[in-house]
Amino acid sequence: MVQSAGSDTEKKTLSILKILSESSEPLGSITLARELEHRGIFLSERAVRYHLRIADERGYTQPLGRDGRMITPKGREELRMALAPDQVRFILDKLELLAFSTTFDPVKRTGQVAINTSIFDKVSYERALVAMREVFKAGLCVSDLVAVAPEGEKLGGVVIPIDKVGFATVCGVTINGVLLKAGVPIESRFGGVLEISDSKPRRFTAIINYGGTSLDPSEQYVRARMTSVGQAARTGTGRILGNFREILAPSRPLVEETIAKLKEAGIGGVYALGNISEPICQIAVGQNRAGMVLLGGLNPVAAAVETGIEVDNFAESGMMDFQQLRSFWKL
Repeated sequence: MVQSAGSDTEKKTLSILKILSESSEPLGSITLARELEHRGIFLSERAVRYHLRIADERGYTQPLGRDGRMITPKGREELRMALAPDQVRFILDKLELLAFSTTFDPVKRTGQVAINTSIFDKVSYERALVAMREVFKAGLCVSDLVAVAPEGEKLGGVVIPIDKVGFATVCGVTINGVLLKAGVPIESRFGGVLEISDSKPRRFTAIINYGGTSLDPSEQYVRARMTSVGQAARTGTGRILGNFREILAPSRPLVEETIAKLKEAGIGGVYALGNISEPICQIAVGQNRAGMVLLGGLNPVAAAVETGIEVDNFAESGMMDFQQLRSFWKL
């Protein structure tokens, strides 16, 4: 573990991890030294290799031969924890960036969508699929379109480690992005645990505001085992992952039209759309605004965790071409 972000050595290690986290390709010591210099950190190639060896030993980086190194899930987690005090708005900024990067056209069914990446052990992957099946069947997901990647390949910005299987789900921020491209301003307020009854949303029992956290709410709720998604899928009653958005009143007809197009394209993550200036799921909205409840993209994975399966989750992990996704039912 990086003990302190305050020491010069650890700052340099964190800087290297940050550069690797921002790259979609492996980077070598020469490239890293050049990128560090751009950030005001001057290290020789030899010094960079020294820090990389330490990062390798800690499991933060993965050597890929002559191509260089990629950051591992453990490295991303360490980077996120070490920089948390300086990144209070990190998740909100990340959501807005991914929404802007979304190019998906629900009519043409082309373009980039935002994804979440979950990493399973090979030995538990088949059991995870069984646990997730009921959730996809019940429609408690953003989409039943997914992607799978073996070790060494990438899903979004995450490289799949050795002896692991990567599983990508469509992230709800894709809906933000499509609405944004349609000219609809949208405010992302919080992620939470949503209580449902008779397959209908009732109330949020826990919330984390995006603007006040450096950690993704859904990741935290899954890790804390605060959900009962499997039960909700089977009986219609339970606690699932949900997200809350607000839209301006005049945009509601356009939002409804866009939601319908998304649903036809296989993305149906809007669980409820409130009336103008009226509370929804016991959450008040501003004057001349309407609330919108989105299903959490990690709901299927949460059901697998509820059965005791270990998983590393990376919500909002990056972008993927829509054409690379396939139906869960064809796995």
